[in-house]
Amino acid sequence: MTTTITINLKNDSINNLDLSPALTVIEPLLHEESITSYEQQLCFEISYAREANDPRELSEIPEVRLWFVRLDAKYPWLPFLLDWKAGELARYSAMLVPHQFSSKEGIQYNPEALEIFLMQKIFILSDWLKQQSIPTQFRLKSLAQILGYELEDAFFEMIEKSNS
Repeated sequence: MTTTITINLKNDSINNLDLSPALTVIEPLLHEESITSYEQQLCFEISYAREANDPRELSEIPEVRLWFVRLDAKYPWLPFLLDWKAGELARYSAMLVPHQFSSKEGIQYNPEALEIFLMQKIFILSDWLKQQSIPTQFRLKSLAQILGYELEDAFFEMIEKSNS
């Protein structure tokens, strides 16, 4: 049975670039024997007050996006913990990748920016997962698939070869 782990964000933390709501949740996980116990269990509860007539999504608010940019700089491997099934990976990506919303098609990422974001995460997670002694390839392929990409085995062989 998996338990959802929630980071609660409010205006104060976001506006002051205060990562403490995330630090108090994530740091104890890093000291656990196996971080794999928390794989894909992390969610964000974001309560960001704004004007009633403000039509923007949270990922379109510069202050919210900047907070997530800072968080990503601190924990670039964070997608490992995000609850992908609950849409947290897509929301996290939207905080970091330029995009537009379409009423018919939903979120539309800038394709080049999404590709750069994905490749950066693949390289970061590949190294981080190996440091944690966690099998990497199927996890990274799954991450890419969620963002709409198929990665070939040869790509992972090339990464492995370049790390030798």
